[in-house]
Amino acid sequence: MTDFLAIHWHMNPDIIHIGGFVLRWYSVLFLAGFVLGWFIFKGFLKREGLPLSLLDPLLFTLLIATIVGARLGHCIFYQPDYYFGSWQGFWEIFMPWKGGLASHGGTIAIILAMWWYAHHYGRKYDFDLLWMLDHLCIPVCFAGMFIRLGNLCNSEIYGDVTNLPWGFIFDLRGETLPKHPTQLYEALSYLILGLVLMGLYKYRLPKLKRGTLIGIFFIVLFGMRFLIEFIKEPQVGFEENMVLNMGQLLSIPFIIAGICLVIYSLKWGKPAMAVHPEKPKSAPTHYARSK
Repeated sequence: MTDFLAIHWHMNPDIIHIGGFVLRWYSVLFLAGFVLGWFIFKGFLKREGLPLSLLDPLLFTLLIATIVGARLGHCIFYQPDYYFGSWQGFWEIFMPWKGGLASHGGTIAIILAMWWYAHHYGRKYDFDLLWMLDHLCIPVCFAGMFIRLGNLCNSEIYGDVTNLPWGFIFDLRGETLPKHPTQLYEALSYLILGLVLMGLYKYRLPKLKRGTLIGIFFIVLFGMRFLIEFIKEPQVGFEENMVLNMGQLLSIPFIIAGICLVIYSLKWGKPAMAVHPEKPKSAPTHYARSK
């Protein structure tokens, strides 16, 4: 094995310790994704003439949905025996800082949260669930990139042994052989996808239909996730003898949904840009003349 070509990775995942408080790089990058997303979505609202007051409830809705959904997704999909097999495990469901977040669970929760958000706020400003998802998937790409970089800082969710020169030896995990830095593979794919979708929004928005961007997002992001999982180490014990692991099985429905969304948008989709009813102009006052 070409160990001399490998990268020894031993970055400290903690930034500072203050008493019992620990600030980690993962947390900072996680929040950075939301901050960047806030500014990106602000640009969307300005371009399409929607009020910026929609941003704050959107941010809080997304934060809650992402954390709750990702945590429940991990507990349900990856370790149900532990989290639902004892009271100790059950209480740890409410302790996401102990580790264990699943992107598929977060995605499902975000979709449900955006359905509620569009129903609550969209009627007044003529946007629906597809409009929300089309716009939201762009900042989500960049947020996903930050989260995967956070995984790299934690030396977690990496791949199988490789002899490629960019293999990482994760010293903090006691590894002695270079492994695929799958966190970087995913982060790079999310970055490229985000830039492509941003380009489509910037230059093709008047010609786009609702459902196209989120359809492309589902196909590419979960397609890449499906492929990269082939070179990932099993996340939990029961995956070791599976032909397709849990991450791949959960990705397939999203890929199929993406294909259906693209077909639907091209045939029946509404315009991607929000169209608001104009304020009616005040009618001129006519005074009847006495005859």
